[in-house]
Amino acid sequence: MKLETCIYRFFEQYLPRIKGSSDQTIKAYRDVFSLLLPFAARKLSIQIASLRVEHLTPEMLLSFLDHLESDRSNVVRTRNHRLAAIKSLAKMIRLMYPENQKEAQRILDIPQKRAQRQLIGFLYPDETLKVFHCVDLMKKNGFRDYTILHLLEDSGARASEIATLNLDYFDPQNSTLIILGKGNRYRQIELEQRTVQLISRYIGKYRVKPKPLYQHRLFINQRGEGMTRHGIYRICKKYLQKALSPKRLKNINPVHSFRHSCAVNML
Repeated sequence: MKLETCIYRFFEQYLPRIKGSSDQTIKAYRDVFSLLLPFAARKLSIQIASLRVEHLTPEMLLSFLDHLESDRSNVVRTRNHRLAAIKSLAKMIRLMYPENQKEAQRILDIPQKRAQRQLIGFLYPDETLKVFHCVDLMKKNGFRDYTILHLLEDSGARASEIATLNLDYFDPQNSTLIILGKGNRYRQIELEQRTVQLISRYIGKYRVKPKPLYQHRLFINQRGEGMTRHGIYRICKKYLQKALSPKRLKNINPVHSFRHSCAVNML
């Protein structure tokens, strides 16, 4: 069976309609196959359109995973994420193409590679205050950045979750915020009063007029568009670099440091 037929059905039907995968998951999986298909075609000296499901042998896939580590400098964690995407395709093949169950099961039997867990870095309370104090509230986007940093510290939200916040997710009367997380699952959290006041003041006085397409978004960038997770990352990195030493920055992720700090404070 042609592999391109499976790939098309995987992205057009299985992921969005049967599994209900998020847009981010689908995009990440597309990236995996945009690497795998050319690699397999080169290795077999055939055109991508000529690839078949039978070509996805454990030997081929292990060679691809090794290529990711050695030639593309992917860490073990990224290698395992790529393998998870390929295994998701195998699960679809097992479900929808019973005649190829043997090939699918061989893919599913490929083990993930064990890796040493990295030390989880977080900010101490005094370091968090230093980061807040580095924000110049007189600058154009200063108050927006100050609000985002406080919200990250209070909510423990991911960068993508902050970027996709809508105005109606925020309830100042009840001091709550709805967050759309991984797997398209919503959760509601309670905010500290100071964070509620900052968000309310940002919306009322400092929020840039958005373009029509982004009127529903809470945080708006200087172009009038919704913030992206990369924009949130850059904001965190900017102020962390101002507040902390290079040695200290080596052990923490700019955005996740706030998330981990929130988790530590909850213990």
